[in-house]
Amino acid sequence: MTIDLEALYIDLHRHPELSFQETRTAGVIAQHLTDLGIEFEEGIGKTGVAAVIRNGEGPVVWLRADMDALPVPEATGLAYASTARGTDPSGLDVPVMHACGHDMHVTAMLGALERLVATKSEWAGTIVTVFQPAEEYGAGAQAMIADGVLERFPTPDIVLGQHVTPLPAGTIGVRPGTQMAASDGLTVTLHGRGGHGSRPQSTIDPVVMAAATVMRLQTIVSREVDPRDVAVVTVGSIHAGLKNNIIPAEAKLELSLRYPDDEARARVLEKVERIVHAEAAASGAERPPVIVTDHTLPPTINDADATARLVAAFDGAFGDGAVVDPGMFTGSEDVSWFAREAGVPLVYWFWGGVDVQLYADAEAAGTLETSIPTNHSPFFAPVIQPTLSRGVDALVVAAREFLDTP
Repeated sequence: MTIDLEALYIDLHRHPELSFQETRTAGVIAQHLTDLGIEFEEGIGKTGVAAVIRNGEGPVVWLRADMDALPVPEATGLAYASTARGTDPSGLDVPVMHACGHDMHVTAMLGALERLVATKSEWAGTIVTVFQPAEEYGAGAQAMIADGVLERFPTPDIVLGQHVTPLPAGTIGVRPGTQMAASDGLTVTLHGRGGHGSRPQSTIDPVVMAAATVMRLQTIVSREVDPRDVAVVTVGSIHAGLKNNIIPAEAKLELSLRYPDDEARARVLEKVERIVHAEAAASGAERPPVIVTDHTLPPTINDADATARLVAAFDGAFGDGAVVDPGMFTGSEDVSWFAREAGVPLVYWFWGGVDVQLYADAEAAGTLETSIPTNHSPFFAPVIQPTLSRGVDALVVAAREFLDTP
């Protein structure tokens, strides 16, 4: 039976699920793996799925696709737009959308597995495919590793993965070395003294403390990081108070930090801690702030030799000009945990999902940053074709490059 990949993609897009809640998605994957006759296990790292195709002696190639969605209200206007809702970890009812393209990742992976099964006479070795939960929390890879995925399945010789992004459809973006930044997610709790909004002099206002902290944090990159270096400090959320005439007792900030290496990470974290404590002291806080690290992601570093080999394979398959160096992305990923824990090379690439003419027009007008929706936008929507076919082809080419030929 041939998988109708476009129908599968539309179905997954209509039914997104939040991190560690991907039960329907895992069920859809499991059904297709069953239909393809592929051995698999479910429930690894809570909702993850891992599958294995054994095809004689040879290298072990791991392929990875993530499958979770985001708490974003879809605004694409597509006929198959998501209207799904879910419950986030804090218990809030939220809209849910595949705003990062993980539905495309899963669909392309299943299409690639179908083709690899159909061409087993042309390659030898073992393919392990990991359908990973909770990439958006930076927690899914480590959850699967903690649940023994590296012990329960053949040990990889290389780990491969891909991500759809706002490049022209058909384009592959990959580079040796650091492909994506390291990242930390922090929750900062600022302690004040609550009271009546009419008597601010009797309080220590954590809302003002939070506002001052947010503004000062912006000076880390603009005034304390060399302009030639890469760093990002983003305050993604502020939570404080429940009513306009009550000064609350605390405020919470959620930060996303990005950097290319461990040295830059140490410098930025020191500056964040210094500013948070200094602003609390300047506000007269009676209790020091609390900084909790919610997740830490290493940089995604592509092995130089394996990347050169894969670029040559992509050039041969797709022609000159199809592969570009997109530069280092300041986004972060947890895919590298699989390669790091196994001590093997990683190659992680991007592939384009934007209509070619639309991209060319935006590039000519100088509006790429403003008119082409990027990942995590409520307007993010890869064109189904040729994005999907190129995603399938890229995975097949990559897997075959590192497997043996009988």
